[in-house]
Amino acid sequence: MNSSVRNFLRSQAHSLKPIVMVGKEGVDDRVVSALNEALSSHELVKVKFQAQKDEMRPLSEQLAQKTDSDLISIIGFIATFYRESEEHLIHIPRELARKGE
Repeated sequence: MNSSVRNFLRSQAHSLKPIVMVGKEGVDDRVVSALNEALSSHELVKVKFQAQKDEMRPLSEQLAQKTDSDLISIIGFIATFYRESEEHLIHIPRELARKGE
């Protein structure tokens, strides 16, 4: 994913509220399952870290890998993830997708 697409998705996520929360249990099967379900229905999802804040980057990368999604950004204690669904709810402009090719 190139930076133009990442910036576009970051702007789309600006008004979203976090749907999935990571607590003191960390990234367990329940969090992965909740994020998978949220990505299937929304494509673009924010995850709030209420605990495990020192390990946020590695945990976010682990979540992205387990859910086969892209980590778009980490701002404060909120990570944003994107995974395209069959419904294509978010339409990424073609000119952005082609940049950097």
